[in-house]
Amino acid sequence: MDDMKLTEATMACESKAEKFKQLGTQRTQNVLHAIKVLSRLSNRSSYEYTNEQVKYIFSTIKQALNEAKKNFNEKSNGKSFKL
Repeated sequence: MDDMKLTEATMACESKAEKFKQLGTQRTQNVLHAIKVLSRLSNRSSYEYTNEQVKYIFSTIKQALNEAKKNFNEKSNGKSFKL
């Protein structure tokens, strides 16, 4: 009975790990594609923009990326506390 529970737990962990890998790969590819599409806006013969607009775009992206990274580093309850 204990072996069966262990096997089920192992399978559940593998399923979660496989799901993470599958979704992580897909979502990362989507982000990279979006960055590639965004970079096409750099064509000055087709678009007009200021350095401030470019800074704002990349600052916003950097903030979102830092927030996503922070979510991976926080404990499961989302709160961190130390004395």
